Amino acid sequence: MNRSDHTDPAGHAPAESFAMTAPERRASVALAAVYATRMLGLFLVLPVLAVHAAGMPGGGDARLVGWALGIYGLTQALLQLPFGLASDRFGRKPVIYFGLLVFAAGSMMAAVADTLPMLVAARALQGAGAVSAAVSALLADLTRDSQRTKAMAMVGASIGVSFGISLIAAPWLYGLVGMGGLFALTAACALAGIALVRLAVPDPAPGADAAPVRFADVLREPDLLRLDLGIFTLHAVQVALFVVVPGWLVSRAGLPLAEHWKIYLPVMIVSFLLMVPPIIWAEKRGRMRGVFLAAIVVLVVAAGGLSFGPEGLGVIGGLLLAFFWGFNVLEACLPSMVSRLAPVAAKGAALGVYNTAQSLGLFAGGAIGGWILSRADGAAVFIACAMVLVLWLLVAIGHRRWPQRGGAAPVAQASAS
Repeated sequence: MNRSDHTDPAGHAPAESFAMTAPERRASVALAAVYATRMLGLFLVLPVLAVHAAGMPGGGDARLVGWALGIYGLTQALLQLPFGLASDRFGRKPVIYFGLLVFAAGSMMAAVADTLPMLVAARALQGAGAVSAAVSALLADLTRDSQRTKAMAMVGASIGVSFGISLIAAPWLYGLVGMGGLFALTAACALAGIALVRLAVPDPAPGADAAPVRFADVLREPDLLRLDLGIFTLHAVQVALFVVVPGWLVSRAGLPLAEHWKIYLPVMIVSFLLMVPPIIWAEKRGRMRGVFLAAIVVLVVAAGGLSFGPEGLGVIGGLLLAFFWGFNVLEACLPSMVSRLAPVAAKGAALGVYNTAQSLGLFAGGAIGGWILSRADGAAVFIACAMVLVLWLLVAIGHRRWPQRGGAAPVAQASAS
């Protein structure tokens, strides 16, 4: 695929070079920032929406509160593949611009919503701006195979960072500007994302996005399906957590909503600091399997501990720290592994299916978490989370291919068979 002048069709350095070129670094940083900006807009309302929605007309129905949290995941799931296919036909950037404008429109509708059903409809419109697959495909267009793992890991880490920022900033901002102001900020995040794509992301070379998409190769690959199940489970549990935790911090830990940042800030800082060393060690030593499975085990332990209905800020904070360490590790690892395992000619399809699974998880976590809470209590929500995580752990143990020492291509490991 390389030209005789030792560049590939996108104008990159020779394939033998294992360092990112300047255009690759620029594209990776900019698109990771686009992901982070958009996800910040989504996550910013997550820590406070359940408590706020409960006080709106219709807020006495926990099922509707759960739908308000998760409905955008459903509309994303329905539209990820259509948006990805449209980006093949009409170009990546125009589709991304359109999707971010739809997201901004939904955010402004949510900002003026005065009933819970109207808020649910606005969140559905937010999710209709399903650009994740198109952004991933653009990143794939602008990076070589040898650099795509780094690029995808940057995207995964950016999502974790945006989630951490939202946990810290949302309660403070909610007290300052209210829920309407938070949704207005999410619209501003979407418009900032458009500016980033327009001004900071290079255009792909002609023909760079014309690779055939073979859905059969993706859907028949067991390890890709295991990763799809993983991102579905991870985000379902994440949203279900926030159906319950904000209320528990108020009622069980005596922490007013506007002061929730006092627990989220240390939890996120410490969890990020503790996340980095094991990931670096696993990549260098070829021990990704152990770290990956250990992170799922930690999530099971955290969800199980929360299911006992702990009292007090210290206990709840400790369990949240354990949860977010595991969450951040897996959020950084999963997209990188998908990019490594996908067939070369079907990376766009693999990322489309992966993002669809992620969006379905966001929806399922809110809808099912709210449904359980309407019939039982918060402890029952965490019992369900722990059970789903145990199922994921059993499936992940059967994963056959893992990244090896030094970032080499993944190979089958007998111990994982």
